[in-house]
Amino acid sequence: MPLYEHVFIARQDISGTQVDQMVEAFAGVVETGGGKVVGTESWGLRNLAYRIKKNRKGHYVMMNLDAPPDAILELERQQRIHDDILRYLTLRVDEHEEGPSIMMQGRKDRGPRRDDEDGDRDKPTTPIEAAPETETPDGDAPAEAAPETETPDGETSAATHKGETE
Repeated sequence: MPLYEHVFIARQDISGTQVDQMVEAFAGVVETGGGKVVGTESWGLRNLAYRIKKNRKGHYVMMNLDAPPDAILELERQQRIHDDILRYLTLRVDEHEEGPSIMMQGRKDRGPRRDDEDGDRDKPTTPIEAAPETETPDGDAPAEAAPETETPDGETSAATHKGETE
């Protein structure tokens, strides 16, 4: 049978015991359809990225499922008509991850951040050196920097073309 990760968000004003009862009811739907719930994780009450049906927070729950597609369709249909479910998402996976999900791991257990690959946050960064110019696209040698020349009124300016001044 295919493997799935299913995450749903329940309204913020229901209790944790009501969320647990919903998980049991949805697990019953999956088992009735011929599948089984491999594991569940409650991620707790978390802030939403934006308001959904006037809610700023939601109870997040992830379920690892081993079920046929018909059971997943019935689970999603049940959640679509349930008043306390704000959103749900089901992903088909090749295998379930061992241990806690990334959301349940502490910040230190997750490893280095993307912008901090080696873990040294205090290490100064070095500027990127410009590559030396070799040739222009038309095959000419690169233009040299224009020498600064002094104008009759005393100001200095760079030559615009070879040998010409402003």
